[in-house]
Amino acid sequence: MRSDLATVAIVRPATLVAGELRVPGDKSIAHRALILAAHADGESTIRGLPDGDDVRATIACLRSLGVRLFPSASGGLTVFPSTVTGGGSGWGFSTPHGPLDCANSGTTMRLLLGLLAGSRISATLDGDRSLRRRPMARVIEPLRLMGARIQSDDGHAPVAVRGTRLQGRHHALGVASAQVKSAILLAGLAASGPSTVVEPAHTRDHTERLLRAMGGEVQTQGTTIELRPSHRPLAPLTMTVPGDFSSAAFWMAAAALRPDWSITIRGVGLNPTRIAFADLLQRMGADVQLDSSTDGPEPVGSLRVVGRSLKAVTIGPAEAAALIDEIPALLAVATQAKGTTLIGGATELRVKESDRIAAMTEGLRLMGAEVEEWPSGISVQGPANLQGAAVDSRGDHRIAMALAVAGLVASGPTSISDADSVAVSYPEFFQHMREVVDAV
Repeated sequence: MRSDLATVAIVRPATLVAGELRVPGDKSIAHRALILAAHADGESTIRGLPDGDDVRATIACLRSLGVRLFPSASGGLTVFPSTVTGGGSGWGFSTPHGPLDCANSGTTMRLLLGLLAGSRISATLDGDRSLRRRPMARVIEPLRLMGARIQSDDGHAPVAVRGTRLQGRHHALGVASAQVKSAILLAGLAASGPSTVVEPAHTRDHTERLLRAMGGEVQTQGTTIELRPSHRPLAPLTMTVPGDFSSAAFWMAAAALRPDWSITIRGVGLNPTRIAFADLLQRMGADVQLDSSTDGPEPVGSLRVVGRSLKAVTIGPAEAAALIDEIPALLAVATQAKGTTLIGGATELRVKESDRIAAMTEGLRLMGAEVEEWPSGISVQGPANLQGAAVDSRGDHRIAMALAVAGLVASGPTSISDADSVAVSYPEFFQHMREVVDAV
């Protein structure tokens, strides 16, 4: 965690949320762009990388694999590299001297497993205590079907991978997971024959977009994605990472809490597979406006949210999969919506950085909300008169930010423990809150 961030944050009730800001770059895109650039033949330029701990973990792992990453000579970021020199088809990787430390980043671990499965090196991937609890079997098993040589501790980190020849396979996923899909596609780059993934529901398509931009042969039909390996290495990539929609969702939620509160966010990614939360807020009654254009592989633009009277919604498994990272923010909004908001088919929330269903249930109940949970979902009765309370983020960045948003409409100050967990994706979150919130 970043040492300059407070372990406990105090959020005071807001009299107004209003302003304009930019959020950090999308870490989902950043992970994939960095890893694919390391696999490409030549020098890629990636600007706008977010300064979060998860992306730092990917950069550190790639450096341990011998990948050369440098700041750009033409004004690139000083903290993060923007130039990546790939070895071509991953053959430029070298065996690391010790375990690859993925820290708290499940994306780093799962994507690197896919990339390294068909390489010529061996490596062990490990992480912090939280990451060691997260399920890796969902990635390991389909990779083993392709011939990967992977060993793990009962489907959890640490995970040892020994690169070998792979065979493309047909995979029907039981869980809608963009990380699992991406790991298979990355392994498919080194496989003999096509690799096909059939998803139970659409997930974010950043990997497919980047592969196409770099010359990969990817075809999509409905929820079926097919990658055909090519004798040509991936071409270098030049792009700017758009702002993270999942980070923007917390400000969208904050603006939606009260009539006439508003927020404008510039330069944010508006990929159609990521913006289900915007549609949902509109259904709940908020005024949401999107202005999108295309910038490289990803759509980017601005969005504006103005609060209006809110009503409850019901969400099923397919919709839950499309906005899985935004559900904590949605639960904060649901406390102020008239009626019972029901979310089902969200079992995946149980195995994130924390059990997010349990964490949000506990936090919102302490603040006075009427919340019920069950194994695959959660319900919130609104509108609730929230009170300030001492709540626990459980070391989860999205829980910390969601409870902070809820604290804006509480009757007293809300104390959030492990608030420095926001460094995973959004180190400036509480600074930005001070900029757009007029507090009591």
